[in-house]
Amino acid sequence: MPVTPSANPRIIEALYAEALALADRARDAFEALRRQPANDAAPPAGGSLDANEDLAHVQASCEALRTTTRIMHCLAWLLNHRAWFAGELTELQLRRHGRLIAHFPASDPACIIHLTLAAQAVVHESERLYQRITRLEQAWQRQGVANAAPHDPLTNPLPMALIHLRERLGLALAEAG
Repeated sequence: MPVTPSANPRIIEALYAEALALADRARDAFEALRRQPANDAAPPAGGSLDANEDLAHVQASCEALRTTTRIMHCLAWLLNHRAWFAGELTELQLRRHGRLIAHFPASDPACIIHLTLAAQAVVHESERLYQRITRLEQAWQRQGVANAAPHDPLTNPLPMALIHLRERLGLALAEAG
């Protein structure tokens, strides 16, 4: 029987601390990669070393951006949930503005193998962190849907808005028909 993850203050705080540490490691790893001297490898047939170096630089920069963006999205999600647990956001505000970006693009394994071991580790850790937070987000969304009162305007105003919209559409259709 699978265990359903649930977001609670202890889990959020632990993940937040982990994400902050990972952001620092990502900065260090990709800064070291940027400063790393070019490879002394011979250029492949038909290619130049400069073009290969440029491509490797661009790929490393893209991976650095993708990885740090993934970590920052995780941090934003965690900060929103910390604010909700602290009473600084309502559940409605959190549901509207605190969602994690779905289907964040995965890193390209063909590019990752050219990174340093430290940078590779950061990329993989950021993907695992994102997957863990995605599972928490999905469980939290399911829990909210299961616990929501369908027509209670105090706890769930969105269905009331849908009811009013349906009423207006019904009136408009009745007038048109």
